[in-house]
Amino acid sequence: MANVKVYNMKGEEVGTMDVSDVVFGAEYNEPLIHQAVVTYLANGRQGTKSSLTRTEVRGGGAKPWRQKGTGRARQGSIRAPQWTKGGVVFAPKSRDFSKKMNVTAKRGALCSALSKKVADGELLVVDELSVSAPKTKEMEAFRKALKLDKKTVVVMDENNVDVILAARNLEKFSTISVSEINTYEIVANAIVVLTKGSVKKLEEVYA
Repeated sequence: MANVKVYNMKGEEVGTMDVSDVVFGAEYNEPLIHQAVVTYLANGRQGTKSSLTRTEVRGGGAKPWRQKGTGRARQGSIRAPQWTKGGVVFAPKSRDFSKKMNVTAKRGALCSALSKKVADGELLVVDELSVSAPKTKEMEAFRKALKLDKKTVVVMDENNVDVILAARNLEKFSTISVSEINTYEIVANAIVVLTKGSVKKLEEVYA
């Protein structure tokens, strides 16, 4: 089993914790992580864009002028693409961008991403995460104590409203529940902070 250091909110080392090799010691699989990230981003797309083609624009049924003898270019409709208020060529239409990924592959990608963070020293564990009041300065003190200068995500074992409110104004700093954790959040952030409770829940589900 891998062994990680545990810190408190003051940035002091308060002990160590054994973590499962299945979750935090998996082999790095970049193609699988890439697939998980692409799937996550694709599933977040609305796909609701839509423009009108020349057959859908209202009007334009009559030929604007006769075919020959006017000295002007021949035209069949004032709703052709070259006209103002005309239809759009190859108009974008609503579509479903969603992708599917096997549950086993999705789990493997998450474990691989977490293991990479552990190997690179970019995963920290804190004994608990709490604030006395939803004040930004308390979370700012926590960030400075652990020197979280890069883009950071904090994974909580349960939603703490005060912590969420205290952290939401901090730049490059976000909080999520362990139930919301995904490969994209791990890859998109330089540093991942887990509470001891969230580590145990991850091991219960994935190990």
